[in-house]
Amino acid sequence: MGEIVQRNWNFSLLFENKNGCLFLLKKYICRRKPQTGIYDEKNRIHIFIDSFCTICSCTPKTNREIQEVIAEVHNTVTEAIAEVAEKEIKPGDIRLDKELLYDKHTLEDTYPYKDTTRHFQWEKIKERLALLENIRRKPAQWCILQNYKNRNGEAPLVKNFKRDAYKRIADTLGVERYQGIPLFLTDDTLTAERYGLDGLLTRHLGEQGKFTKVEPIFIGGEWYAPTQYIKLIPDSVVFNRAVFVDRHNQNIATLERKEEGHWLIRSMNPATTGQHRPPYAQETPLGMFVLQEKKTRMIFLKDGSAATGGFAPYASRFNNGGYIHGVPTNAPATGIIEYSYTLGTIPRSHMCVRNATSHAKFIFDWAPVNETIIFVLE
Repeated sequence: MGEIVQRNWNFSLLFENKNGCLFLLKKYICRRKPQTGIYDEKNRIHIFIDSFCTICSCTPKTNREIQEVIAEVHNTVTEAIAEVAEKEIKPGDIRLDKELLYDKHTLEDTYPYKDTTRHFQWEKIKERLALLENIRRKPAQWCILQNYKNRNGEAPLVKNFKRDAYKRIADTLGVERYQGIPLFLTDDTLTAERYGLDGLLTRHLGEQGKFTKVEPIFIGGEWYAPTQYIKLIPDSVVFNRAVFVDRHNQNIATLERKEEGHWLIRSMNPATTGQHRPPYAQETPLGMFVLQEKKTRMIFLKDGSAATGGFAPYASRFNNGGYIHGVPTNAPATGIIEYSYTLGTIPRSHMCVRNATSHAKFIFDWAPVNETIIFVLE
């Protein structure tokens, strides 16, 4: 999963022991294990003393005294480096560079729209990239909350629920029971407190009976979820690719991690998100999702019917029935449509994120399942 990254710190320290003897210690080397980007207890810090010499005369010293000096300085440097290494990455620490891999229908950072302008919200994107960088620093077993089409079972009722505009049961935060994942307070596993969205990136904190303790990153806090709704992500996975969908500006950007704190912008394009239009069309939900599956052609139905309505090409699913896909083709037509004038205008899909078809294909080919994070922001 990538080559080992090594960072070196070179020091020259003057150290006086309890007997007044001065020593010069030089060139400490600190290495870290790169997959997680962290300094953990196992692989945290290995300091090697390259040279060690007495720089002023004093009474003869035993080997034991010299080893005591080395040990004391070793501990001091270890603590100092650990403090630096675990410093939280701030949004301002994130560096973005444009190195596009897809260069069709590309938008500028700020671009005209009707009588105003729209833009890419790079500061918000940096905030989420800093979050992604920082969660990589803590060793974790990652998982996904999953209940696509209630395949893992209809979620039980929560303590407080309502009927939403679509006449479906939802919790007080508006998350629907259908395709939802029941989340229980850690001190009450009898009745669920709320629902979690399908596809949310989640930290796996261990199993207890029929439940798994989880921490969904977007929601926050620790919860219990029935284990049937949990899909583990392999330990080898690192999240080096991210897609940002902006509901407010109706655009989409893809980014790829080059090294810690340094991300490359791979594409900047118009998109169309979901609209609030009961009983069929829904807004694309906000959140931090994992790319879950791909379909070369995603078949959709006509509203209120079991009849095929057409297909959407190069579909990458991240939440419920929400896909990033190309311009849909309505039945009975069968051809591929590259672009629509409606892209980048107003929300008009049923939940999905529409793209130029060639851009949807780029994401389809570029973004690996279970390893790509999709941020939907406002």
